[in-house]
Amino acid sequence: MGMASQALRQVLESYGITQNKLAVAMGISRANVGRWFHGLDPSAENITEITKALKQLNPDAARAFVQLYLGEILDGE
Repeated sequence: MGMASQALRQVLESYGITQNKLAVAMGISRANVGRWFHGLDPSAENITEITKALKQLNPDAARAFVQLYLGEILDGE
């Protein structure tokens, strides 16, 4: 499981956001979100779209997703 996939799974579970709710906010099928949730890392373009959709649903969830995914890079680790 890649870092983006892990971050997405953790955020959805922590903030009570369903895969379907994210898919609807993104205008895509739930199956696509399911693939990411179960280990397939989304593309860079999709990470941007995931962040935008999470921001609509819960801005704290969007911040947590970015921090979990990029935190080590931003923190210099």
